[in-house]
Amino acid sequence: MKATHNPPTGEQDTPAVLLRCAALYLSRHGWHQGTYYTANTDTLTPPACAVGAIGMAAAGRRTDHFSSLDYDTQVTYRRTVNVFTHYLDTHHPLPVIDEDGFLVDEHTSPFSWNDDPARTVDEVIKALIGAADEWDRLHPAGGAR
Repeated sequence: MKATHNPPTGEQDTPAVLLRCAALYLSRHGWHQGTYYTANTDTLTPPACAVGAIGMAAAGRRTDHFSSLDYDTQVTYRRTVNVFTHYLDTHHPLPVIDEDGFLVDEHTSPFSWNDDPARTVDEVIKALIGAADEWDRLHPAGGAR
């Protein structure tokens, strides 16, 4: 091995890793509804919604919108949110029906799901871990880029 060779550092940023990091973030720093993070800007680690916690896991900082991320981080973040959305579609569907009873959107928005008044932090953490477990089950080789 050459002195300039950098050996792998361990886990890659697969959606499963980031989803578990997001669950850990919520258990350590708190959960929030209505916006990505609480309005308190005095802390670097504010309580977050599920998607805000994924942003913290992907970027290591507050991510108020994915467009503020560099390209690689943006791809990783959006991929992880998509994996979480697919998991919610499969296991916690929340279709949007208009006032006439027609299906408007069959995909579960992680934002609406997170902000449901009946939602609990335990449900959010369990769903993030469930999505990570499902990713690992479907991608036994890791599925990293």
